[in-house]
Amino acid sequence: MTHAPSPLQPQVKPSLKTRLWKGTLALIGGLAVLAQADAALAGMCRAELPRKIDAIVNGYTLKGSKVGILIEDLNPDTRTLYARSAQEKFVPASNVKLLTTAAALHNLGPDYSIRTSVFGKPNSANQDLYVVGRGDPTFTSYQLNLLANQLKQKGITRVNSLTAVDNYFAGPAANPYWDTEDYRAGYGAPTNSLILNRNELGFTLFPTRVGQPLRVAWDRPEFVRGWRIENNSRTIGSGNEFIDAGQKPGQKVMDVRGQLIAGSAAENTSIAVLDPGSYFAEQFQQSLNVYGISSAAVKVSAANSPEGLVELAAIQSPPLRAFIDPTNLYSVNIYAEAMLKALGRAAEPNSQNAYASGATAVSKVLTDLGVAPNSVSIVDGSGLSRKNQATPEAFVDTLQAIAKTQNASVYRNSLAIAGRSGTLSNRMRGTAAEGRFQGKTGTLSDTYTLSGYLSPPNHPPLALSILINNANAKSSDVRSLIDQIIVHAANLKDCD
Repeated sequence: MTHAPSPLQPQVKPSLKTRLWKGTLALIGGLAVLAQADAALAGMCRAELPRKIDAIVNGYTLKGSKVGILIEDLNPDTRTLYARSAQEKFVPASNVKLLTTAAALHNLGPDYSIRTSVFGKPNSANQDLYVVGRGDPTFTSYQLNLLANQLKQKGITRVNSLTAVDNYFAGPAANPYWDTEDYRAGYGAPTNSLILNRNELGFTLFPTRVGQPLRVAWDRPEFVRGWRIENNSRTIGSGNEFIDAGQKPGQKVMDVRGQLIAGSAAENTSIAVLDPGSYFAEQFQQSLNVYGISSAAVKVSAANSPEGLVELAAIQSPPLRAFIDPTNLYSVNIYAEAMLKALGRAAEPNSQNAYASGATAVSKVLTDLGVAPNSVSIVDGSGLSRKNQATPEAFVDTLQAIAKTQNASVYRNSLAIAGRSGTLSNRMRGTAAEGRFQGKTGTLSDTYTLSGYLSPPNHPPLALSILINNANAKSSDVRSLIDQIIVHAANLKDCD
């Protein structure tokens, strides 16, 4: 798994590859069971479904867990096939992205685009420049170079001062409801007005000899000029593996701790940039220098650029429809956070807290779409916070509502496909659900969720949501049971 600046990668709390491999072995066994069950269940009538699901939920693995399930026909005017605690609130993890992207599509529209501008004096080779961000989460170093080239083409040869105007999203850049460890990790990078390479720095850790530090290598050294690594890690012969890394506040220093077993595979991960506005300004200064534009001081400001300046260069982001895909397909957190804040900015331009106004805006849009009032209570756009609460009914209502709009295909095509793509690429292979279930996964510790659309071959299409909290079992076992529920539903035929 690689990190910045590629826009297509999963963003979940990372697990070590050795643990993933053990989980994969367990999952392979689970998938074999699913394939056998698939053959045995072909043509199952609807009346049999509740008994099958109850047997899974009431079994030993999920004992003590809080389980919410709702399975309905996609057409909301027809049948409920299964309901368990469907109107109770659960921690939904990354299933929150289904709500955020639905609201963004409905209110901002699939063609919504974000402009990053550089302002200065007209017809002058000697400039004081202001780069103004509006929260484009897709902005990379490549776009920085495009801006620098545009300025070069305007005949600009010197920049006396470069000011990064970072005030489009009011309030905290990082969500105040996330866990402390999230702020250090790349998947929890802050969402400000000037985002660059997802505001994360990727690196790779290589085990060496037992007792020696791990070897640490930046993925893109050109993005971290002037940075230093404090390496407090070690290579071990056996035992538990873990990695803890983060930027030291106020310093261009990455502190690395943890341990990997000698001979194990290298680990790819990333840290969050804690001062993303300054990072953006410094990287832009480097781009200007590359294009032969000398530059002096750089700074970040929360004040608007002065009156009387003109736009000298600009980059327009891809349309919303383009970055909704990686948001849902690969669960990219910062894309969802940027959407939430954009919704808040559109609804309340003078709000002092884009997170709060964004959460309110999402709830209002969902209610307008017909989602049950008070069934959703969120504090972020990605689902990283455990303060988020939503019911299985809220997800099914959302899936059904969007399916009736002109954005139905954009929304559905952004979801992972069982056995084929995204975060579901290795799940439900060889079953009736492969290629027929499109959904969004969600994972936090002891929390597993999956919601989406299912098109059984012999039954009308379904919308479903499965939310499990407080699971005291191996993650591979819980995911296998969730998949079994979906496979049961995929084998339905249109009979009572």
